[in-house]
Amino acid sequence: MKVVLIGTAHPYRGGLAVFNERLIRQFQNEGHEAEIMTFTLQYPSLLFPGKTQYSTEPKPSDLKIVRCVNSINPFNWLRVGRKLRKMQPDIVIFKFWLPFMAPCFGTIARIARRNRTTKVVSVLDNVIPHEKRIGDRAFARYFVNSVDGFVAMSHSVQDDLGQFDTVKPRTLCPHPLFDAFGEKADRDAALDFLGLDKNTRYMLFFGLIRDYKGLDLLLEAMADERLKSKNVKLIVAGEFYNNEEQYHEMERSLGLEGKIVWHSQFVPDSEVKYFFAAADIIVQPYKSATQSGVTQIAYHFEKPMLVTNVGGLSESITGGKVGYIIEPQPNTISESLVDFYENDRYETFVEGVKEEKKKYQWSNMTAAILKLL
Repeated sequence: MKVVLIGTAHPYRGGLAVFNERLIRQFQNEGHEAEIMTFTLQYPSLLFPGKTQYSTEPKPSDLKIVRCVNSINPFNWLRVGRKLRKMQPDIVIFKFWLPFMAPCFGTIARIARRNRTTKVVSVLDNVIPHEKRIGDRAFARYFVNSVDGFVAMSHSVQDDLGQFDTVKPRTLCPHPLFDAFGEKADRDAALDFLGLDKNTRYMLFFGLIRDYKGLDLLLEAMADERLKSKNVKLIVAGEFYNNEEQYHEMERSLGLEGKIVWHSQFVPDSEVKYFFAAADIIVQPYKSATQSGVTQIAYHFEKPMLVTNVGGLSESITGGKVGYIIEPQPNTISESLVDFYENDRYETFVEGVKEEKKKYQWSNMTAAILKLL
């Protein structure tokens, strides 16, 4: 089949690009003709909260990636839509994560479908975003109405889709393993790379830092005297997308100086393995969520996890087998982390992770997309 994905890819950085490239690579591995049409402009600089949108990694040599989509230019949407209509791919895939993209994606999809050959499928990160803005629902409805079928990666997202459509085909497929970050690194080598003490134990909070991800809850949990007294530190690895100083003020007021290792910048794909190799447990204290790519990186690197019971975040976790599912409160976070270290749960959870990760293969995602046809 001929498959085209519209969305983030190299030279853009981040989890969306990693997901899209890995998905198209899977289609190629299964014998399909597959390519990505990515952005010439993804976000206007004024609207982008980070330092840069661009990757420092080399372009994947095994993928066809064409830069041709401008997210804010309606004339461009018409051109791309007409190009797709003429190409007549069997499937056009949109990875939808933000209503901001709905006018662009929805217009391209409508034009592409007019050839009566192409089917449009959306893999849904979110339908309703974590951080809500005026117009979100109208934009989301515009996009949903342009699509033939949907793959939701959590029950939470599938339920949200029901607010906009209850008729079109849909299926559920959990986020596959994020296995594009290389093989596991040796712990000592990782600590050398990061310049960290080998006699200290580490927890990891990983990814772009936004309010809904609950880093403030984790810092409050770290103030528990039982954790403070242990030779355990928290690595915070990710670029701040909100007020960085508020977290450093919490660090000072809670007496956590020396207990937090700050890596306040985006982590390149080639360095992700070192942060996960250094950590005993991956902590995701989110206040709201649908699903998380961080969970699937943890599965790939076979690391125990602590997640909060919000949205669809806990759907991929078996509590007591691969880690903890808790309420998003500082005391429940601290209780679980104390239990993890005092009762030496690491090896038991790792064995559980190795078993559970078998469920999250990329062939499941391609099968889910093709099933919709």
